[in-house]
Amino acid sequence: MTLPEAGAVSTTDDASLTVTFDGVVHPAVSVARGAAYELFGADPGPGWLRNPRPGARWPFRRFVPAAEADLISGTPDAAEDAPLYAPVSRRLSWDALHALSQRPADVDSATIHAVRRTATVRRGTRMALVLPATALADYLHGALPGGFCYRESDIAHLRTPAELSVLGGDGTEVGVSFVLHWRATDGADFEVPVGPRFAGLVAMPTGSRVGPPVIGTGFAPSSHHLIPEFVTRDFADLPVPARASLVAYTPDGSEVQLYSYLAEQASWVRMCGPRWRPLLELAGVNPEQEYFHVAPPLTRLVGRYRGDIFDAIADPPEEFRVAAKNRAARWAVETLARRRYEVTWQGAATTVVRAEERWLRLRLCAPDPDNVARLGAQCVARGLYETWVPRGHVAELHEVDLEYPPPRAA
Repeated sequence: MTLPEAGAVSTTDDASLTVTFDGVVHPAVSVARGAAYELFGADPGPGWLRNPRPGARWPFRRFVPAAEADLISGTPDAAEDAPLYAPVSRRLSWDALHALSQRPADVDSATIHAVRRTATVRRGTRMALVLPATALADYLHGALPGGFCYRESDIAHLRTPAELSVLGGDGTEVGVSFVLHWRATDGADFEVPVGPRFAGLVAMPTGSRVGPPVIGTGFAPSSHHLIPEFVTRDFADLPVPARASLVAYTPDGSEVQLYSYLAEQASWVRMCGPRWRPLLELAGVNPEQEYFHVAPPLTRLVGRYRGDIFDAIADPPEEFRVAAKNRAARWAVETLARRRYEVTWQGAATTVVRAEERWLRLRLCAPDPDNVARLGAQCVARGLYETWVPRGHVAELHEVDLEYPPPRAA
């Protein structure tokens, strides 16, 4: 695939802030709603990228977490989520803390657990799922987010395919990384991958997994960064809320919004112009087309309105309404729940992610080397193990609703 000429979504590098990073003063701007800074400089160095803006005042730029830079002047964007807090001191250096996060033997460390608990998901938190390039077509055709994901604010400084590859994507192979962004419907949809339930993933042999290993400390494997990771509860799929987006990151750190999700129409609307169409030259993707979901998903939101149950649409953090193409029928729901189908198959708890006339696609809720081998499950993405089962061999499907707090109380 031939990439277009590099360029940033933002067309100006007029810095409104001045910050200090690593003891050096830099002009800067806020990015990702205050979660990170884009620094500007005149000279190259480790971690610096060439500034792709035409006629840029500063030829180089770098993205850093806002928590790692000190503001000198200007008013940055207000951060939406509290950053990770770590008790760095003379007795516990940053390097020592990072080492604790990367050693499975230290999963019982009170220190690393205390740090990990400072990163939480609430209703409306912006989440991110790094996708393999081969998965972009799947999401356009109706795939739902599930498995390992991250708060957008924790990875806002990772802007190139090489940097994002540690989170499970394969962007280095095609020269671009793809990320799904969405707002969390509720914190109850997510778990921290720590404890006995996830010991099987930590012990999973290399030949039975896809992507980086699962450490079991609640942090992503990284040689430098401290990145808290989450998984969708029971590794189940989540309905896509309104205003989700599919985004591309290029080698120069540019962020390009490719598609935006219209929940009422269940469609992905193309947002990028002709300049960025080459990014969509992928198998199963037509750069000139927009995508509408035909088959209803097995996992969906439902809500109650005046005693009746309707399919619902989430537009976190405050809007939850009846799914209706007619604007007059988009009533605010009084209750909200995520409905899915579960089945116990050969002693293993699974969730149904796909149903055909004669077959069911099951995903393990707690994968480990034993049940993966026994069920012949395949790893389709990091932490996601699935297998096909004849529908006639499954005695009963259980419809399960995960109840959320009342939307009006959010």
